[in-house]
Order: sequence, then structure tokens, then C-alpha cells
Amino acid sequence: MKNSLKIVAVAAMVAAGGAAHAQKGETVRIAFMDPLSGPFANVGQNQLKSWQFAAEKLSGKNPAGVKFEVVGFDNKGSPQESLNTVKAAVDQGFRYITQGNGSGAATAILDAVSKHNERNPGKEIVYLNYAAVDPALTNEKCDFWHFRLDADTSMKMEALTSFMKDQPKVKSVYLLNQNYSHGQQVAKYFKDAIARKRPDVKIAGEDLHPIGQVKDFAPYVAKIKQSGADTVLTGNWGQDLTLLVKAMNDAGLKIPMYTYYAGVTGTPTALAGGGDSEVYVVAYGHSNHTGEIGQMGAEFKKKFNDDYYTFATYNGIQLLSAAMAKAKSTNPVAVAKAMEGLSVKSFGGDVTMRASDHQLQQSMYITKWQKAKPGEYSVENTGYTFVPIKQMDPYVSSTPTSCQMKRPG
Repeated sequence: MKNSLKIVAVAAMVAAGGAAHAQKGETVRIAFMDPLSGPFANVGQNQLKSWQFAAEKLSGKNPAGVKFEVVGFDNKGSPQESLNTVKAAVDQGFRYITQGNGSGAATAILDAVSKHNERNPGKEIVYLNYAAVDPALTNEKCDFWHFRLDADTSMKMEALTSFMKDQPKVKSVYLLNQNYSHGQQVAKYFKDAIARKRPDVKIAGEDLHPIGQVKDFAPYVAKIKQSGADTVLTGNWGQDLTLLVKAMNDAGLKIPMYTYYAGVTGTPTALAGGGDSEVYVVAYGHSNHTGEIGQMGAEFKKKFNDDYYTFATYNGIQLLSAAMAKAKSTNPVAVAKAMEGLSVKSFGGDVTMRASDHQLQQSMYITKWQKAKPGEYSVENTGYTFVPIKQMDPYVSSTPTSCQMKRPG
């Protein structure tokens, strides 16, 4: 009888130990869905490589002991195509999805994931949003299954205008943005924030243009020159920022430009083509981090001859693995619950996934474009870099949320 009890006790201990490390050695597959063809393909392809690189580097070397595999799906930047890629990922058994390029596509994915999870209990999917920054996604459209790793448009604008208000030569600003939710919101939040912080600053002009369709920005640059603006502010990204920079170079327009995405594929090369220029970026990271993320950037450059700038890939893998360790499971329901309120150490200090709306709280940086000094990172092999000139703690850019989160169960 005693021997039987000992056997039962040992079996219970083994079972408990197995449960505690049930996720160790598992491979967690993540479906990446962003444009891999079309006008923004160069950005999507860089970011797919970035997710795959971060997954490979951190596989097994994380609190949960899991391996990560990232597989690309081409959504062509389209909301409708995004629905097709979600269906394809579901059919192939993926339980985690990531996307970032375009808030229209993000909204479609969020809706599809929410409906799928409601209709298919036991087969839930978690959506990691690494770059779609429409504030609505963590406000009126917030959803338990959605976690945003980037700072939203309003958060970045709080940080950017906190810097711009102290720049006395900023007096007359021209707003040029893509005509979709992000671009519209960049203009809106700038006008709201600058009116609070520097009411003397004038709006010299404002344009919204079709996203991914303008081949020649010369007419827009002519309007900027005619307006007499001393500053340009734009939330443009990808081809739409690269071509704007080229048009400004061609027109000899050398005025300060404040941006969200000047570090994204293609634009640094265009900036270098115009020689020295005064360009600023607001972001949650920069080109010259040291430590683990700096080493990863160097290895990425050596492997792909490309820049590793989407650091949300690092934070995403770190948060997932920490949540899996906490939940002792890779089950999306358990992992989603574990990610709420979770803090992990990152390259810019601690980052926290705010439980109320699933918006990551993190430090923000203002960086300035200038010639790289010895030891500084050469962006796109141009001999130039983005140097951090101001770091802001998470509270500076943290904005309130109207989210009324509905949680399963």
C-alpha cells in the first residue's frame, strides 16, 4: 500500500512538472500578413525578414523555451485580401497572426479574428499588431484578441509635439499625408496638440493624397514652396515618403521635415541623395541602440545587407514567450490573458502591455538625420544615420483610452 502511494505521489509530481513546462520545446507558428507585392512590397519584405530573424534569434532562448516560426502571407495591403489571408492561415492551423502595414487591413483582420473566435471556441487566434497605428483599434474598436506593439498615431504625436514646441524656428507648418485613417489622424492630432502647446504656430497648408498612387510629388512640393512654410510634417511611409523626399530634393526645398517613418526601407537612400537635410523621426526605437538589439541589427545587416528597424518584432516575441511562460501554455486564450498587464525588459527600458486596451506602453525617441560618425550605424549604407536627440519616458506619450474590453468567459 505504501509503495502504491509512493508511485501515485511520484506520478503526480511528474505530471505537475510536465504541466509547468508543457510549452517547452513546442514550435509556435505565426502567420505574417502584409504586402509582399505592389508599391509597398519592399517594406513588407523587410518586415517579414525581421519577424523571421527575431523568431530565429529568440527561439529556445526565451522564458517559455518555445521555438517560433514565422510564415509570410501576401495581403497586398488590401482589407479584402487580408480576409483571404486570415482564412488561409486558419485553414493551415495558425493560432497567432501578425500584421502592421495599413490600418484598413488591420481593421479587417481584427474583425475577422473576433468573429472567428466567437464562432470557433477552442480554436481561437491572437492578433499581434506591430505597426497599424489607428487609435480606434485600441479605443472604440478594441478587442480582447488584439494586442498593439507599436505606439498609436496620437501617442507619437504627443511625443513629437512635445519636442516641436521647444523648437523656436517652427512657425509655419505644411501638413502632407496619405488619404486614409492614419494620414488623416496625423493631421488632426498635430493640429490639436500644437494648438495646446504652441498656439502661435500656423498651418501654412494641408494636403491629403491617394495612398500608394502618386508617382510624382512635384505638384505637392510646389504648393509647399508657395505656401511659405518653414516646416513639413508628414506621416507618409514607404514609396509615398521616398518619392516625396526625391521631389523635395529635385526642387531644392531644404526645410525641416518631421516624420514618423523616414527610417523605413527606401527613404534613407532618398534622403542621402539630397545631401545634408534636417529630418526628424518620432519612434519607439532608433538606429544606434547598443546591447542585444544593436547586435541583432549588426547581424541582420551582415545576413541580408538590409536594416533591422522594426523592433516591435523583438518586443512581440519577448512578450509572447513571457506570456507563455506565465501561462505555462501556448494556448491562445491562456496566452492572451497572461499578456494583459505584462511587463518585459526591452531595449528602451521596461515595456508594459496595458490591460485596459492592449496598447503597449513604451519609451519614445526623437532622432535626427545626420552624417554617421565612426562607430555609428550607417543606415542603408548611406554614410548617414538617425541619432537619438531626446528620449521620453512612457508617461509622456501615454494617452487615455475609451476601450470597453469584453473578455471571454
